[in-house]
Amino acid sequence: MQLEVGGLLFVDAHVSARLEQGEGKANASFVDARRRISPEMQADSICVAGAYALFDGVESPLTQTFGLGMGGEVGADEFEQIEEFYRKRSSPVFHEVSALVDVELLLTLGDRGYRPVELSNVLCCAIDGNSVFNRPVDSPVKVRVIRAEECDQWAQTSAAGWSEYAAMSDFILAMGRNFVATAGAVAMQAEIDGVPVATGVVYIIDGVAILAGASTIPTARKRGAQSALLAARLEYAANQGCDLAMMCALPGSASQRNAQRNGFQVAYTRTKWKLFEAFR
Repeated sequence: MQLEVGGLLFVDAHVSARLEQGEGKANASFVDARRRISPEMQADSICVAGAYALFDGVESPLTQTFGLGMGGEVGADEFEQIEEFYRKRSSPVFHEVSALVDVELLLTLGDRGYRPVELSNVLCCAIDGNSVFNRPVDSPVKVRVIRAEECDQWAQTSAAGWSEYAAMSDFILAMGRNFVATAGAVAMQAEIDGVPVATGVVYIIDGVAILAGASTIPTARKRGAQSALLAARLEYAANQGCDLAMMCALPGSASQRNAQRNGFQVAYTRTKWKLFEAFR
């Protein structure tokens, strides 16, 4: 299935700031939901110079900053405030940084003892009310927004999609339950013959649709469930007035390939930086 979405985008620092800060706001909402649902985890967030510093537990992939350098100047005082936020929680310090930040910020990260530890590709596409999202009428996959009483079932389906990671099953199930409780998130599921087989979430933030929560149970893979979910979420976002959609993937991954097949382009590559005290 090909999605006929907007043409090639020119991605500059302004577009990157919209994407990075939109994702930061979405993830901050996720952390807010975690604080309500699981107060024992002591999840928290702060915003410093337009960057969202999130704590969702020491092992959570959301425990890092988003949007660093995209919403204001980040000097020594701002770095100290962010680092102290994590230091108080006995957590390592990570920053996920756009390739479109001022190069001076990268030099500062190196000077402060940060080193790159991970890369990810940000993919985006332009959408509007005229975008065409083709979903084959003869496909057995049907997609819909879940009802309030289906939240736990949706989380169970999401977790089943990661069943090969049995050691993380409790963590993944809790993540799924948190997704559907997050403000601004719309949870959808794909079904085959009325049976839930795949999940996905779309956040609507300041005209940006952020796609997350993709998961497919092993027995239903390669049947078009995620492509159908992608089309449904983009269509929903376009109807809500969004003009940009965003998702992230590891460079060269199957997720990136699927996104590009469906109208997304690689906007830029982000670098995750970790603070190593030995290099300070």
